[in-house]
Amino acid sequence: MNKKLKIAIIGSRGYPYVYSGYETLVKELSERLVIKGHDVRVYCHSSLFKNKPKSVNGVKLIYTPSIETKSLSQLINSFFSFIHVCFSSYNTVLVLNAANGPFGLFTKIFMKKTFINVDGLEWLRPKWKGLGGIYFRLAAKLSTFFFDVIITDSDQMKKIYQDQFKRNSTVIAYGSSIKKKSKKNLLSNWKLDKNGYYLVVGRLIPDNNSMLLIKGFIESNSKKKLVIVGDVPYKDKYASSVKRIRNKNLVFTGYVKNDKILSELYHNCFAYIHGHEFGGTNPTMINALSSNCKILALNTRFTIEMLRGRNAIFFKKNINDITDKLNFFESNFSKFDNNNFLLPEKYKWDYIVKSYVKIFNN
Repeated sequence: MNKKLKIAIIGSRGYPYVYSGYETLVKELSERLVIKGHDVRVYCHSSLFKNKPKSVNGVKLIYTPSIETKSLSQLINSFFSFIHVCFSSYNTVLVLNAANGPFGLFTKIFMKKTFINVDGLEWLRPKWKGLGGIYFRLAAKLSTFFFDVIITDSDQMKKIYQDQFKRNSTVIAYGSSIKKKSKKNLLSNWKLDKNGYYLVVGRLIPDNNSMLLIKGFIESNSKKKLVIVGDVPYKDKYASSVKRIRNKNLVFTGYVKNDKILSELYHNCFAYIHGHEFGGTNPTMINALSSNCKILALNTRFTIEMLRGRNAIFFKKNINDITDKLNFFESNFSKFDNNNFLLPEKYKWDYIVKSYVKIFNN
């Protein structure tokens, strides 16, 4: 029987604040760890929480300072969180995001057992070009020195860390957050019909290629709608330029924080379009797989890994190819039936939590 662990989680915006894959991981992981009898503490960005309860659903919460800007919010919050955890009784520390690599020196000095989920290729993302990209690559390398265990979310990401940083890692993917199909019409706000729209889900950042997907869709012959779910929590030129595009078939929902409504958007779409360029296992793709959506995806090593066994369409990173693949898909829709697909065990939360508990105990 596994012993009771005292686990601190650093590097997300907090709990139960859900904004990205990291927050989803924190929510699903921490709640299940508590049910298993473990003591779990999550560090939260103080500025994001109007109400600050000491615990929610048995998960203990600590609110540390942050300044909500694109580049500094997480680093500032992580710095104070690391200082706090070093002087606490929590001896198992799970850190999210390779940007926190340098702070591993603190937990190493204080001999805390530390694990870091490094996520994707942050140093290649356009929003971190220049000094930001240099910092992320250095931070990723320092992660391999200061942390006891490196966690990657896909086999391809594991290979990248082996090739570039000569460090082995444990692969643990993300899971689906999709709820069962509802009998109620939860999409009436946007006047959406079943199979009447394509779905894009993700932050409005350059490497998710929202602009490219929208332009490719507008140039296609499709009479369906394109629903874009997501935004960014800061002022940003790229996001603003995406939202300024006007077309009668475009629907911008902004953030959809209600899990049931988000699930219905997946369940009822004609197809899911995935433009994410960097990263390993993407949570939005897992949700599309879990909902058994028909899928069109940017051709990357990561999407090829995730879509193994699926009859999906891959497109190149240019408007013409996106347009051509959309036209081809609509002309051959019946050929893309995935009714026999079963979501792999590695994308299920119970399996994921067992994997984390196993490495924590080792």
